[in-house]
Amino acid sequence: METKMSILFYRKKLKKPNNDLQPIHLRVTIDGKRFEVTTKRYIESFKWSSKGGKAKGISDETRSTNAFLDVLKQRIYNYEKEILKNDKIFCVETLREKWFGIDKRPRMLIEIFQNHNDMMGALTGSEFAAATLCRYKTSLGHTKSFLNWKYHVDDIDIKKLNFEFISDYEFWLKSVRKCNHNSTIKYLSNFRKIVNKCRQLGWLEKDPFYGFKMSKRDVERIPLTKEEIEIIASKTFGTERLAQVRDIFLFWCYTGLAYADIKKLKRSEISIGIDDTKWIFTTREKTETSSRIPLLPYSLRILEQYENHPHCINKGTAFPVLSNQKMNSYLHEIADVSGIQKKLTFHIARHTFATTITLTNGVPIETVSKMLGHKSIKTTQMYSKILDMKVSEDMQKLREKFEGNPSK
Repeated sequence: METKMSILFYRKKLKKPNNDLQPIHLRVTIDGKRFEVTTKRYIESFKWSSKGGKAKGISDETRSTNAFLDVLKQRIYNYEKEILKNDKIFCVETLREKWFGIDKRPRMLIEIFQNHNDMMGALTGSEFAAATLCRYKTSLGHTKSFLNWKYHVDDIDIKKLNFEFISDYEFWLKSVRKCNHNSTIKYLSNFRKIVNKCRQLGWLEKDPFYGFKMSKRDVERIPLTKEEIEIIASKTFGTERLAQVRDIFLFWCYTGLAYADIKKLKRSEISIGIDDTKWIFTTREKTETSSRIPLLPYSLRILEQYENHPHCINKGTAFPVLSNQKMNSYLHEIADVSGIQKKLTFHIARHTFATTITLTNGVPIETVSKMLGHKSIKTTQMYSKILDMKVSEDMQKLREKFEGNPSK
């Protein structure tokens, strides 16, 4: 694409001229954007030709002024050639850098990534969740490891990012880090945010992700069955800690709350709803959408068990929720002790609420979506693969209708 450039010298009118001397300014317009700077030369108004953009007359002073302006004009053209020769974009920004002799050291990927995380850290708690910052810290660590593995360097100029870099990074995540496809895409999505920031700031001309497929694969999440929930609920555990984690997990199953939401759930967020029963009124940390969930009888019983727990009293929270890592560790142990073959996580609890607890029992998907705090019902549909049991029950009802009325 051809760059459109115009060069103009003009006399800048001052509100209070000094002996009628006014400065001569240079204006360079590149693709509609302007770069303006003083030439540090002054001229009397009657000696300046606005139409010609130069000094008038044939005096030695006039010749000297116009020769100086010609040198500046040639300087612009020389800068244009030099910028293009270095495979850079000739624009107002690059011209300004060249004109003022700004030392433009390479913009380094890890330095930019770290700066992004530092700013995110400063806003954690107000603009970002701690878990979000943790994900970006992990992504930064992966990026550092990849650079050492692939290029044997600690950092790299962002201008070296290209499609090949992204493809190799994907391969490294899947082969060396042993990430599954969807986890790989999540890490690349975090990395892409850094790339997009660089492009928005004008540091990158081309998008290295252009043409790279970022689609996730559908994962079949198998929820707990009613029988499996009952097994876990009736199991007696040898330690109080396992029993607490089991109770919190079951509360997940009956409310559909995510880990971050149940960890921050306060007693003050549980109050009487429109039907005179207790509801949860909270805001999802991930999407910042409101979530209103009527509490089922079993959920209320679990909630009441921890009403006087020291941790809950001191913190004002509903449950003594441990760290994500510890919760998952204890859930693995609970699954083993209970003879459950499925991997217990807060994800499976949320899926269990969406399917086994609600959809399977005839709750409309629109209602389930609202309780889950989803912005779009399409997100809920990911959870809503109806179990074979529900399909069987619905078809049995239809079968009975046909059997009762042979004409149908």
